[in-house]
Amino acid sequence: MAMSLEDPLSGDAPGGRALSPQAAAILVVDDEPGMRNFLYRALARSHALVEVAEDAEAAEALRRRCHFDLLIVDIRLPGLSGLEWLRSIRDQGDRTDVIFMTAFADMDIAIQALRAGAADFLLKPFRVDQMSAAVDRCLERRRMERENVVLRREVEGLPSLDGIVGESAAIGEVARIAGRVAPTASTVLIDGETGTGKELVARAIHRLSGRSGPFVAVDCGAISPDLLESELFGHTKGAFTGAQSAREGLFSFAHTGTLFLDEIGEMPLAMQAKLLRALEERAVRPVGADREMPVDSRVIAATNQPLYEKAKEGRFREDLYYRLNVLAITMPPLRERLEDIPLLARHFMSTLASALRVPPINLTHHDIARLQGYDWPGNVREFRNVIERSLLLGELPADCCRHAVSEAVDSADGEDAEAPAADWTLHQVHKHHILRTLEGAGGNKSEAARRLGISRKTLERKLSAWAAGVEDE
Repeated sequence: MAMSLEDPLSGDAPGGRALSPQAAAILVVDDEPGMRNFLYRALARSHALVEVAEDAEAAEALRRRCHFDLLIVDIRLPGLSGLEWLRSIRDQGDRTDVIFMTAFADMDIAIQALRAGAADFLLKPFRVDQMSAAVDRCLERRRMERENVVLRREVEGLPSLDGIVGESAAIGEVARIAGRVAPTASTVLIDGETGTGKELVARAIHRLSGRSGPFVAVDCGAISPDLLESELFGHTKGAFTGAQSAREGLFSFAHTGTLFLDEIGEMPLAMQAKLLRALEERAVRPVGADREMPVDSRVIAATNQPLYEKAKEGRFREDLYYRLNVLAITMPPLRERLEDIPLLARHFMSTLASALRVPPINLTHHDIARLQGYDWPGNVREFRNVIERSLLLGELPADCCRHAVSEAVDSADGEDAEAPAADWTLHQVHKHHILRTLEGAGGNKSEAARRLGISRKTLERKLSAWAAGVEDE
């Protein structure tokens, strides 16, 4: 049959064979030699392998010998039709994408093809760009499916406690304590630097507690001291100017659930006394009310401040501190669990790529070394933002992680950049060896300390001293 098709080799074709980023193995099945030759010439220039067959039997023989990423099949073939062949390979469990071609505009046939599992359907005659677009759509969809499966399996395999990601000893201890305390009604105090994931742990404890009520979070430092009592305990109508109607407090909203008091160290002393009474009596008195209301709210508090020191100095009620500190969980800063960075990277890469609708990126060993060589003052929150920025840019930003050791290295004596000289002091040789080992570890302090046979804290002490121009020995 004569067909009006453009020649895929016309124009200024490159002298060599340039494979596309989506180079694949493709099998073309058509009983017309002209169509087979046309598609072979159109596809072979940019794909790794293109095979052709004149009928389903020959195509099946090729398929059994070689894996194909895509099948391009004419529906009407001599002997076994394209539809019958597709049903046969689907029955064998083969999910390879299929693009069907036909010269007959039959709607019923098209519907049957799509129901049989065809990925696309093209009506002859078609242009090269139409076929190329269909091929690219199929290959891109299959690539995304494979990447999602891999990432999903990686994330599902992460050692975590209901969202707490990591395999370091420090995070393992957090997960162990959280798992033990979750089924109880005891109050919990979570301390740690900003961005370490204190609320994440509180939510994990709530989810594992079996409590039927909601998780209610309140930032004690973000609410005006004059309004905090009303926010927590509620108020009656007319209790103060502007109280047009009665309102329940957050303790009541969290009934049979969990009330998370973030930044508890910011709570005014007067309010601390009322909170202590609510915890002791398991009841609250709304502002303006003349009697208390019983509540069953489990309280988890969090702080990035040293509450014990504040209590000793009289800036936090000591009795409330001990009432909250029935069981303490200390969240380690990210710089103390750098071995968790590859797991956290995969975790955030998977969740954020899906939310942002962008493909994940591959972090190289050098990228991971850069991430592990940074001190992360903003902890996991800062790390998450770096991964999100990387996904938006398509690569790890060059300026995201300046090594915390740069000042120490820059402050080294000029001779430290050279090989040790005969007149160097023992201290200079010692310093030179440590700095070069750190450089060889890509700035990763934990790895450098392991290679040197010293603790990370000892290494950090030396670097801090050298950065300040102080001889530590």
